[in-house]
Amino acid sequence: MAQALRRRIAPLGVVPGQFAQLLALYEQDGLSQRELCARVRIEQPTMANTLQRMERDGLIRRLPDPADGRRSAVMLTERARDLEDDLVGAARSINSEATRNIGDDELASFMDTLARIIGNLEAAPESPGANVAGGATGLSPPQPPE
Repeated sequence: MAQALRRRIAPLGVVPGQFAQLLALYEQDGLSQRELCARVRIEQPTMANTLQRMERDGLIRRLPDPADGRRSAVMLTERARDLEDDLVGAARSINSEATRNIGDDELASFMDTLARIIGNLEAAPESPGANVAGGATGLSPPQPPE
């Protein structure tokens, strides 16, 4: 799926490592870096590098929070907003292709099982890979907005 996503979004100037952050910001623009980390389940250093690249690529800007000088709000640029329909459409198309021969009940059961697996990993902080659920494992990507 990652290769299919890469092929679909590369012409838009977006790489898969930026995709989850964009989807999260499409749902709620202005999140802090910490909030964004929690939403897409990646570690702070990885997020900092990704946001730096996204800022360089003109997808986001970071603005100081007037209420809390320690916090910056990650804001989508007009360029990122212009890409929203194409990016979300690419995700929906790939999801549709990936699940085309799977019934609704089977898919619901799979998603339930996957959610429980992720919950188990998150509840076991001392187990190997505990802090990578959804990050390096890719088990829990944000769903495109409806």
